[in-house]
Amino acid sequence: MNHAYAFYGKGGIGKSTTSSNVAVAMAKMGAKVLLIGCDPKHDSTFTITGHMIDTVIDILEKKNYHTEEIEPDDIIKTGYLGVATVETGGPPAGVGCGGYVVGETMKMLNRMGVYDKYDCILFDVLGDVVCGGFATPLQWADYAIIVTANDFDSLFAANRICVAVKAKSAKYKVRLAGVVGNRILANANGNGENGHELIDLFANEVGTQVLGYVPAEDHIRRSRINGKTLFELEGIDTSPYENLANALLCDPETVIPKPMGDRAVFQVIGNRI
Repeated sequence: MNHAYAFYGKGGIGKSTTSSNVAVAMAKMGAKVLLIGCDPKHDSTFTITGHMIDTVIDILEKKNYHTEEIEPDDIIKTGYLGVATVETGGPPAGVGCGGYVVGETMKMLNRMGVYDKYDCILFDVLGDVVCGGFATPLQWADYAIIVTANDFDSLFAANRICVAVKAKSAKYKVRLAGVVGNRILANANGNGENGHELIDLFANEVGTQVLGYVPAEDHIRRSRINGKTLFELEGIDTSPYENLANALLCDPETVIPKPMGDRAVFQVIGNRI
């Protein structure tokens, strides 16, 4: 494994859109890429493959839960521009622990020797509540990337993710590479929903950088509805994702974040809204 990147953020914030388009951008630049979806919704990779692939849970059921019978080709499916994909899946809502499935999938891929076969591995991880299972990708990642919008709830979740990164950094190599501001309007002013002042303030408070801003463009939303990455659409500007991929491939500056306490987030961010 050359480098591994863990994308985290509040649910619905655009982690999957960001990670899938960055994965394709990296492949376009010549990297051999694996994108691992770490969410029970198992919808991280369908824009790359064109459909919702069988998850690790699906394959386990077919193999009567004999993990020793699972081969890499059973769970790794190749999509657009040769990007390889895996979906961990998870138990039905309200049953079992999705984080446990993520953690066990990480171990299984390691036993298979999968990590050593790719230049770049991207983890797209559920990040609302960073429990032990959903924090497991941080044990394998070099870089953590937080995707956020310019609103309190997204940044509150981002701060909690910083807590997890700081905790994991005590035993593992993972460091915070920065934040990605999503759904930003070029002419937005102040702290509005599509601005970026709160994102900039947050990054400064926790001691990291803003890796880039992704615009609030309807074609980005529609590409996901249509099950395609932006790179498959005609006449679409893909530079925000290419710029992010380039920044991540060029060994970005990293930090151990300095997360705020929960009350401090209300004081620092909440009071600016």
